[in-house]
Amino acid sequence: MNLLGKFLPKTSFDSYEDFRASFRYAPPPRYNFAYDVVDVYAREAPGQLALLWAAEDDSFHRFTFADMKRMSDKAANVFAAHGIRKGDAVMLTLKNRCEFWFCMMGLHKLGALAIPATHMLTDHDLVYRFRAADVKMLVAANEECLLSYAEKAVAAMDGGAPRLALVAGNGPRAGWLDFSAELEAASDAWEKPAGFACDRDPMLAYFSSGTTGEPKMVLHDYFYSLGHIVTSRFWHNDTEGGLHYTVADTGWGKAVWGNLYGQWISGSGVFVHDYARFLASKTLALVARAGVTSFCAPPTVYRFLIKEDMSKYDFSTLRYACVAGEPLNPEVYDRFLEATGIKLMESYGQTETTLSVGNFLWMEPKKGSMGRPSPVYNVRLIRKDGTDCDVGEEGEMVIPLPENPAERPFGLFRGYVGNPEATADAQRGGVYHTGDVAWKDEDGYFWYVGRDDDLIKSSGYRIGPFEVESALMAHPAVLECAVTGAPDPVRGQIVKATIVLSKGYEGYYGDAAKLDGLTKDLQEHVKHATAPYKYPRKIEYVKELPKTISGKIQRKVIREHDRRA
Repeated sequence: MNLLGKFLPKTSFDSYEDFRASFRYAPPPRYNFAYDVVDVYAREAPGQLALLWAAEDDSFHRFTFADMKRMSDKAANVFAAHGIRKGDAVMLTLKNRCEFWFCMMGLHKLGALAIPATHMLTDHDLVYRFRAADVKMLVAANEECLLSYAEKAVAAMDGGAPRLALVAGNGPRAGWLDFSAELEAASDAWEKPAGFACDRDPMLAYFSSGTTGEPKMVLHDYFYSLGHIVTSRFWHNDTEGGLHYTVADTGWGKAVWGNLYGQWISGSGVFVHDYARFLASKTLALVARAGVTSFCAPPTVYRFLIKEDMSKYDFSTLRYACVAGEPLNPEVYDRFLEATGIKLMESYGQTETTLSVGNFLWMEPKKGSMGRPSPVYNVRLIRKDGTDCDVGEEGEMVIPLPENPAERPFGLFRGYVGNPEATADAQRGGVYHTGDVAWKDEDGYFWYVGRDDDLIKSSGYRIGPFEVESALMAHPAVLECAVTGAPDPVRGQIVKATIVLSKGYEGYYGDAAKLDGLTKDLQEHVKHATAPYKYPRKIEYVKELPKTISGKIQRKVIREHDRRA
C-alpha cells in the first residue's frame, strides 16, 4: 500500500517534461502527517513495514505502522503529561535511535514544534538554541558525552533551561526524566485534539549550518512533509514494498529527507543504523544484509565506500543510489559505477527547502551536474540586476515567491525564527535567494559553482572552487580539499588549495622535499584537468579541514586565517 494517490491527482509521469508540466499537490483538509499518513497505514495496512532499525550491536528490530501509531500515541501522552502543549518547542538529540521516530510523530500529533539536533553540539551551541527557540524540553540519548555538555548548558541558563529527559542507555540519572520508562508505562490511547496542528502551522525547525555566521532557526510547516514526495518517489525511486536507507544522523535535515516523510507516503520502509562510529565496511555489510533497495548518502560517505572491496558484498536488491549534501566529484561517480553498475543520481537542496534541483527518474545523469529543476520550484539563475542568465552564464539560484503566501511551494521554509531581517534579506525582490551560484547547459542541466561568498576573483577571472576541488580529488594523494581565494597584491586573489592527504601519503607531512614535489604534481594535474588559469598557485597541507558540526567545510575560516597571515 502507498498513499501517493491521497495527495497527488497524478502519480505517474511519462517524462521529465510531463513531470514538470503535470505535477500537482491536492492535500486533504487540515493535513497533518502523523494523522493522515501514519494512522491511516495503521488502520488500513497495520502490518506494513515502517522502520527496520539496526541497533548499535547490529541486531535488527522491525516496526510496522501499527507499532508506529502505538508508540507515537504513547510519546504524545508522555509529552502532554510534562506540560508540552501545541506550539511548544522540544529538542530531540537521539542520534539514530528508534525513539526519534516515536517522538517526532508524537510531537506532530500534539502540535508541538520538533527541533532535531546533533549530539555534537557544544555547551555554547545548546545555550544558543535553547534561547533562540525557547525550548521547553530536551530528549536525549543517554550517553555520557551528551550529558556532560547538556548539563553545562543547564547551568549556564541559570535555571531557565528546558526539562531534560533521557532515552535508554545508562539507567536513571539525577535531575533527568527517564523518558524510556515513561514511554513504556504510558497509555497508547490518544484522541486527536479538536484544534490539532495542520497545514501552515509550525511543525519542524532546524538550525542552519552556520557556514557564514550564527546558525539561523529555519521554520517549516506541516506541508513540508508533502514536499518530500518529490524527494522520495521521483529522485530516490522509493516504491511500495521497498526499503530505503539514507546515511544521516537524525540531528540533520537529511534524515527526514531520506528516512521518514516521503518514503512512508511512497509505501517504502526505511532502514536505519544506530552506529557509534561510521565504518564503511559495516555500512556495506548491513545494506546487503537488510536488502536495501535504494540508498542515499553524501559524497564523503561514498568516498569511503569506494575505497572498500565492494565485490565482497551482495547488492542484488540494490537498484538505485543517490547523492546529496555537497557537490559530487566525478571521480566518485565513476568508481561507484564501476563497482555496482549503478549511476549516482545527484540533487540540490537546502535546509530552507526540499529537493530543488535533481536528476529525476526519467533523466540520464551527467557526471557532476545537479540535474534539472523540481516541478515544485521554478528555479531560476539570475544576474546581480535580477535578470535571467543565458545558457552557460553563471548566476545565483533563486526561487520565485508567489504574491499570495498561501500559495508558497510545499517545502519552502516559512522564515527564520526571531530574525525578520535575515528573512527579509533572503526573500528580497520577490524571490528566495539561495546564495548558491550555478550555470545551466543547453539541455537545462544545472552545474554547481559555489557559494557566492566562495567565488574567487583573480586577475579578472571568476573561479568557482568546486571545479578545482573536483580536479584535485581525482589525484590519489588527495583525501579532502578546500579551494579558496588567498589575498595577492598583484592579482587581488590567487587560488589556494588546502589539502588533507590520503592513506599512504601520511609520510609527506613534515617532509619539505616530498611536499614540494607533490605540489608541482598537483598543479600540473589541475592544469590538465581544467582551464590552466584555475590551478592552485598556493597549496597548504593539513591534517584536517575546519568544518561545521554538520560536517560542511568552513572556507570562511581558511580565508580569515589567510587574511590575518
